[in-house]
Amino acid sequence: MDCAPGERDAFAELWATALAATGYVALNCGDLVVHVGRHTQSLLAALGRDRFDPSPAAAVGAALVDLGLTSPRTLACSLQLIGERLAHMVDKDRVHLLPALLSAFAAGFTAAMQQRIFRDQEEIRQAVMDARRGAETALLASEARFKAMFTQTAVGIAITDSNGTLVEVNSACARMFDYPVEKMPGMHVDDLRYPDEPSAMRRPLKELLTGRRDSYRMERMLRKSDGSPLWTDLSVTLVRDEAGAPQFVVGMLEDITERHLLEQRLRHQANHDPLTGLGNRALFTERLNAAFAKGGDHRVGICYLDLDGFKVINDSLGHDIGDELLAAVAIRLEGLVSGPDRLVARMGGDEFVVLIEHCESIDEVIALAEQILAAFAVPVRIGGHRLSVSASIGLVERPVAGTTPAETMRDADVTLYWAKADGKNRWAGYNSERNAREVARFTLAARMPAAVESEEFYVDYQPIVRLSDTKLVGVEALVRWAHPEFGRLGPDQFISLAEETGLIVPLGRWVLREATRQARRWRDSYGDEAPWVSVNLAARQTVEPNLVDDIATILRAAELPPSSIQLELTESAIMATTGVPLEALRALSDMGVRIAIDDFGTGYSNLAYLRHLPVHSIKLAGRFMEGLRAAPDADEADARIVSTLVELAHALGHDVVAEGVEDPEQAERLRLIGCDTAQGWLFAKPGPPEEIERWLES
Repeated sequence: MDCAPGERDAFAELWATALAATGYVALNCGDLVVHVGRHTQSLLAALGRDRFDPSPAAAVGAALVDLGLTSPRTLACSLQLIGERLAHMVDKDRVHLLPALLSAFAAGFTAAMQQRIFRDQEEIRQAVMDARRGAETALLASEARFKAMFTQTAVGIAITDSNGTLVEVNSACARMFDYPVEKMPGMHVDDLRYPDEPSAMRRPLKELLTGRRDSYRMERMLRKSDGSPLWTDLSVTLVRDEAGAPQFVVGMLEDITERHLLEQRLRHQANHDPLTGLGNRALFTERLNAAFAKGGDHRVGICYLDLDGFKVINDSLGHDIGDELLAAVAIRLEGLVSGPDRLVARMGGDEFVVLIEHCESIDEVIALAEQILAAFAVPVRIGGHRLSVSASIGLVERPVAGTTPAETMRDADVTLYWAKADGKNRWAGYNSERNAREVARFTLAARMPAAVESEEFYVDYQPIVRLSDTKLVGVEALVRWAHPEFGRLGPDQFISLAEETGLIVPLGRWVLREATRQARRWRDSYGDEAPWVSVNLAARQTVEPNLVDDIATILRAAELPPSSIQLELTESAIMATTGVPLEALRALSDMGVRIAIDDFGTGYSNLAYLRHLPVHSIKLAGRFMEGLRAAPDADEADARIVSTLVELAHALGHDVVAEGVEDPEQAERLRLIGCDTAQGWLFAKPGPPEEIERWLES
């Protein structure tokens, strides 16, 4: 990763100065700066790679030890400088790699120190053996070397007898435990153990004191004189007598408390959300996987929640207020979720999740969800604002056998979507049947673009007859889907999907093109007796900027007069039409295309606005037809409503079509009321063009 050379050199000079203050380096100041500059470039390059590799950082840590910089202060000041300074020298999207880089650097430094200690330990052990086996002169020289190393090394050294009693310690060891050096001989190693230490930690020393092993190495938490913990990297070696029996034990200790605390901080940062202090997605995933690893009849429960309307708060009051709200939500969740088998985590944004690792039943999860909703109902005061917040919660509770963590989280996400779709501020539990329906809808939506291209859709036509003489005057074009897997599908099964996905525009264009071609064929065969064709127009189509041009092009291609086509919009859609969509409808009306209001009477129409719309025909909703049946099923209220609607439509100059006519009594009452035309199963069900042609020829 590139940064300004001046900035990199300044950092290298600062780092070199700090290193020189922590120990002796056999380099002059200039050479040390150059040396450190190469290490700085290695660290920046590691952060800049597409795939992070910790080995360059580990190599830099080891290189400091090779220079002779072995003090704990060397590691501490290096970690502090790298963590603080490199954060400003790298791209923001790489800053999150700094904890991993620092960890690798510390690991490399520690590994090199351990190797150095191991070499020193070997030298000491060899010196001890040489002192016993060599001549008196060699013995004196060896003891002198041992004493020099024993007293001058920065590594703590302790020698015990075969019972574990301290015989001698060096000053470095005494400083680690914060004892006077003369006080430690005579103490037992058990006096330095941390309370409640696991018994397994004592086994290696017991085996060594009994001669069953010669050495061991481990990280060990010991106890200082004031009882505080001391984390050490401990290497222990057995010295045997001439008969091979245990005689002395030599232990070498390195104080790694700072490194251990750093690792704890890095581990906490890697597994916790910095804003709320809750566990993050990584920690939640780890705990969820561990819960599933238990197997058997073990059950888990999940509450996956998302705050309702949080974006509005963020956008209107600012992200600072939003962050404070998230922190307040986290506090409330922590207050409700307690116990070693429960975890609340922030998944990101305004999404939180609660994991119940040992769940009794779905009732336990529901009870928790209701407690959360009740707690959120209490307003939060933040920055002078009294904020109300609610949440949508998806619930999943199941045995871990037979499923996976990924499947469980997928289902929790699905139920969260259901809670949102069902009105928010509620919980929704997982339901396999509902999920199957949703999957089927998704399958249809995914298939629909290819279905339009491959012409899996087709059009049926239902007659519209004049009530005065039952003459066929028009037909309604109704699209159907011949699905290769699910068979014949009616519009109620896919039109809403088409509107949601925007595919209603190309589908509607295809239906109109197919209907005009059929109208052209009927006109060629039957002349003026050919029926006009009514085609449904979705609200989404009215906002298309090319709607008028597309329809004009389709009519020209079919060589069909515009009056042969009627476009139907639902009452709610046409009453909401303003601006450009309204201008498009007026342009189509001026062109000669008929405009009809479908399902009239199901909404609330502004009559003053209705009289200014470019409407030619009104189609009465089929639900009003029920009351027009013969006694005892007749409902005079429906009859009066229909009569009023017909009178209103005629007063506005519109024709009236009654939908859903199923028996002769309905047709006769509609005729007497003055309704112009009708369609329904009394006359014919929707069918292929051939059935319309048989009607025309009869």
